[in-house]
Amino acid sequence: MTRFTALRQPSIFAIAMLLMVLAACGHDSREKHPRERFTREVILKTTPVKDQGNSRLCWIYAMLATIETEHLMMGDSVNLSPAYVARAFFNEQTQRQYVIQGRQEADERGMISMVPQLLLRNGAMPFDSYRLKDDFNSKVVIRRLTKLAMASQAHNKGLSYLQSETNTLLDEAVGPLPRMVFMYGCEYTPLEFAHSVCQTGEYVGLTSFTHHAFGKPFVLEVPDNLYSDPYHNLPMSALIDIMESAIRTGHPVCWEGDVTEPGFSFERGTATLEDKQGPFTQENRQQAFEQFKTTDDHCMAMVGIAIDRKGRKYFVCKDSSGTNNPYGGMIYMSFDYAFMKTVAVMMSRKAFNLPDISAGKSGQQPLQPA
Repeated sequence: MTRFTALRQPSIFAIAMLLMVLAACGHDSREKHPRERFTREVILKTTPVKDQGNSRLCWIYAMLATIETEHLMMGDSVNLSPAYVARAFFNEQTQRQYVIQGRQEADERGMISMVPQLLLRNGAMPFDSYRLKDDFNSKVVIRRLTKLAMASQAHNKGLSYLQSETNTLLDEAVGPLPRMVFMYGCEYTPLEFAHSVCQTGEYVGLTSFTHHAFGKPFVLEVPDNLYSDPYHNLPMSALIDIMESAIRTGHPVCWEGDVTEPGFSFERGTATLEDKQGPFTQENRQQAFEQFKTTDDHCMAMVGIAIDRKGRKYFVCKDSSGTNNPYGGMIYMSFDYAFMKTVAVMMSRKAFNLPDISAGKSGQQPLQPA
């Protein structure tokens, strides 16, 4: 009895010490990433937050999240597969590498405006029907596909051979493709499904830079604009108003911009600028872009409007880095941050009246939020 008592007392002491250590660790974590209090004025419906892992495919995740929310707000249940769109993009990249004989390096990066085009050309798949494997490494896949394209080109194998070998490689890396989409007792081809969730010209790109005339579209000169897509050019104050109006009327906004500022932190769940970084003007915004202080780094879906305790407004952004932050994967971006650090946005044409710039129209008429 005495021996067991002697053993039991140190155990109780050890447990007490362990609890003290855990409590101290918890305190440090809260101090490191304190949770800011926000009041959500508007929050749109969303699918669960996804995780892009170590890939640089945020542009696919963000645009699909935007399309999903657009449909959820209309009463449709849509949850789309980033893996399917990524595979289509990798396939196109491989064929391009063959044709241009590797004169431009293949990459996994892209812009949000590319996603509707990939959907309309290649189709779409529900999220649960086609997912990336847990060990999927997009950088490795791109390297393997590039080597395949170059080897096929060097031996003049032709595009049919390359397509067959590409499919084999992607089946191994991502998974075999389902032939059909089954939803609510109906059967669709991937193209039919894509056309039901995204129509030609449904989404429009907007930007704000003074080295081009306002009121007209121009091809945005950033490295990831692989398809040379046009974006309608507006004063940034007008663009912020349109973004806010779109969200308040039930339309999400796909955001693309700079996340290299110290005030952007997924761990904190906030994106802010300090007052000393101001004044926040169109001229200073342009200067930051021309000096490469504002770069095209990341994409998210804006799905809400919130205010902090001081009454400052924020966009609620759905990120694609998982849920391990104070807001379950959401990031609160201040309007000042969006004003200075936005490179481009996309939203449904239903959110406002805008001519079809994809058809080459100049879009001289004023923009009017819906």
